[in-house]
Amino acid sequence: MSGKPTSLSPVEHIKSGSDFLRGTLLDSLADSATGALAPDDTQLSKFHGFYQQDDRDVREPRRQALLEPDFQFMIRARVPGGVCTPAQWLAMDAIARQWANHSLRLTTRQAFQLHGVLKRDLQASIRAINESLLDTLAACGDVNRNVLCTALPEASALHRQVYELATAVSAHLSPRTTAYHEIWLSDAGGRRNLAARPAGASGDSEPIYGPTYLPRKFKMAFAVPPRNDVDLFAHDLGFVAIVGRSGLEGFNVTVGGGMGATHGDAATYPRLADVIGFCTAEQVITVSEAVVTTQRDFGDRSERKHARLKYTLDDHGVNWFRQQVEQRTGFALQPARPFEFTHTGDQYGWRQTDDGQWHLTLFIENGRIADHAGAPQLSGLRAIAEMHEGEFRLTANQNVIVANVAAEEREAIDRLVAEHGLDGYRTGSPLRLHSLACVGFPTCGLAMAESERYLPELVGRIDSLLQGHGLGDQAITVRMTGCPNGCARPYLAEIGLVGKGPGLYNLHLGAAFDGTRLNRLWRESVDEAAVLDLLDGLFAGYAGGRQERESFGDFLLRTGRLGEASATGGAQA
Repeated sequence: MSGKPTSLSPVEHIKSGSDFLRGTLLDSLADSATGALAPDDTQLSKFHGFYQQDDRDVREPRRQALLEPDFQFMIRARVPGGVCTPAQWLAMDAIARQWANHSLRLTTRQAFQLHGVLKRDLQASIRAINESLLDTLAACGDVNRNVLCTALPEASALHRQVYELATAVSAHLSPRTTAYHEIWLSDAGGRRNLAARPAGASGDSEPIYGPTYLPRKFKMAFAVPPRNDVDLFAHDLGFVAIVGRSGLEGFNVTVGGGMGATHGDAATYPRLADVIGFCTAEQVITVSEAVVTTQRDFGDRSERKHARLKYTLDDHGVNWFRQQVEQRTGFALQPARPFEFTHTGDQYGWRQTDDGQWHLTLFIENGRIADHAGAPQLSGLRAIAEMHEGEFRLTANQNVIVANVAAEEREAIDRLVAEHGLDGYRTGSPLRLHSLACVGFPTCGLAMAESERYLPELVGRIDSLLQGHGLGDQAITVRMTGCPNGCARPYLAEIGLVGKGPGLYNLHLGAAFDGTRLNRLWRESVDEAAVLDLLDGLFAGYAGGRQERESFGDFLLRTGRLGEASATGGAQA
């Protein structure tokens, strides 16, 4: 860390002076002269589960008309493990239609996002989410965010066991500040009284986070081999279930994963997590807290681009980090146990688990659920929720599982699926079914290029190339983001496209299909024509030279088509 600046970043000062995340949010919400929040409150709002955005499609016309940007907000509902009830689905659907842009978005973190909410509707929207027994607290911000859990292992009893641990960790690491309830859930009179209270008078404390929370966001996931549908190695903290003859034995612990990077800054990079040992199920919460508090105490609070756990690990070393965790837990981690992942992504269609229940995994392209022409998917899922007695499971690949369906319900659900254009899992190509995109334009303020609106079109063109080489039935992961922050985990895709500018992308290739190897940057700032030309040549080689059941990423690595350098883990990119 020598030579790095020691002054705190501006965000650290905002958190320190916020009175446990209150700031001046109440004043910002009451200010009817603007659709925006005060600048400092835009940072604090993230801890409460929402981001300030504006419609970038109309930004310039509004500027020319001397109007402020078309400010609106994205709200993220926290859904630990991705499991929600039909009643909760209906509540989110109602909020989307009443206060948002008539769409729901399923995220790569098994959560709901609502887009297009106006400032005047924030309190009503967040209160309605809480009334459904979901919440938005810690869905964003410098805290542990939504905890992921493998969506559908083959044994449903095992899923329930691991899922319950994931939800327990989520609750344990939730912030303790009462600011959230005061601002969003109190009656109007209570809010007026709070607005007049002196700063620092809350009496709150954060026994795990402290008054300035974490240096940066923190992400966690649980996986059950052989399925790596949560991309476990992309997370700050991961738990790999180890299952023996007698059932769940415990978990391998992984630390230090993260996808974010900055173009042209070699000090930032995607990184795969390291396995540091094994713990029992009873030790999971203790280990989780120890990892979080180690990052709290040693993470970089001067440079936010260097503030994720992966940089703390690289600065101090994996062995040092393990020792810190063991000192805080009071016990040594056991040696890691063998495990194997075989694939990422979701397994579509109907599947039956050992309890006799049926589960239908639906493909939701890029996670966006809306009533499209000829495919009223929002209405279709609402109709399913109105008759379904089981649960919904949001996946880390932007899809949804209609879970715990009785055999006699299947026919009715299949009919609703077909009537509402939700049968893309039957008709989509393997490439399309393994595609992901971030939101990108028009709402994300960080986007440099299109992603969600563009990837479906590009996938169709890549599919045509694959068909031309007799590879149409080949599953290849393709992911696109509008910027290098990596929300759709593009650095773990066999074909990763990272926005560099309007119509231009960095092309990354060669990740492992099972999510255990990063890809590498192969070409910079290429347009669609160049991307298709480059891929066409590589597909030709793959068609003629692949080994039996060899994935595209493995073929590229084995044959040296990506050059000498390897992206097998650590800080390689």
